[in-house]
Amino acid sequence: MSDAQALVDAHHHVWDLDVRPQPWLDEPGHEPIRRNFSSHALRSAATRPIAGRRLTSTVVVQCITSVPETRDLLALADSDPLIGAVVGWVDLTSLAISDVLDDLRTGSAGRYLRAVRHVVQGESDPHWLQRPDVERGLAAVGERGLGYDVLVRSHQLAQAIDLAERLPELPLVLDHAGKPPIARRELTDWAQQLRRLAWHKQVRCKVSGLITEADHEKWTVDDIRPVWDVLLSAFGPDRLMFGSDWPVCVLAGGWNRWAATVEKLLDDCSESEKQAVLSGTATAFYRLTDEKERTPPCS
Repeated sequence: MSDAQALVDAHHHVWDLDVRPQPWLDEPGHEPIRRNFSSHALRSAATRPIAGRRLTSTVVVQCITSVPETRDLLALADSDPLIGAVVGWVDLTSLAISDVLDDLRTGSAGRYLRAVRHVVQGESDPHWLQRPDVERGLAAVGERGLGYDVLVRSHQLAQAIDLAERLPELPLVLDHAGKPPIARRELTDWAQQLRRLAWHKQVRCKVSGLITEADHEKWTVDDIRPVWDVLLSAFGPDRLMFGSDWPVCVLAGGWNRWAATVEKLLDDCSESEKQAVLSGTATAFYRLTDEKERTPPCS
């Protein structure tokens, strides 16, 4: 399949609650997704094309602070042709992080580990990413040619900016555009910090997780467009990547509704710009063509 036909979902999750509980799902409001979700369920959900492209490859992302979960995701990538890369979890503060990373990367499944992530949005320390032990761990990540997915809320973007300044060689991607407060319609501070982060050329950004930051019941494309306009002007299409945040997006409309929204946001973009957002940026950052051919399009 040519790159012009590819559609990459750069951010989704899977979980089996019978195997590995997800305590965060116990929070109020998560009842609709408090069940099992597999990659096969994603195929069934992701039926709408974007700009004529159907889903061809995905990046599966960790949910909990668990190395065993990361091993599960690597095994899944090794067995499922849809999944091209894994964003796993390791304890960045551990003195043994180098050994853990090297162990995860062994065997046939290990080659799918392309980045790691920590749920910084849940850390109360406003300088967590600047802790010496964390920076040492992130240096070990970068030394192995891996990237780092930055998961922060809008008020924590200063940490991401400092990280980009202090570790300029570490490839970074901002998850969910830094979670702009769309529902409150208070985007000024977020936009200012976002532009400061985008100044650092090693940073990419996922166009994902936006509808769950909006009013889950009442959001429209017009609520998302101001965020998109900031992202496009700050990063440009060559540094943006589409992601669904499935199945969390089910809380606010689901994969297909988000796909329809992204298509509308891309209306004024050229074909090459659409290719970058829908495939090219994610393919380059996560090296999706390194290990396997893409799966046939979902139908």
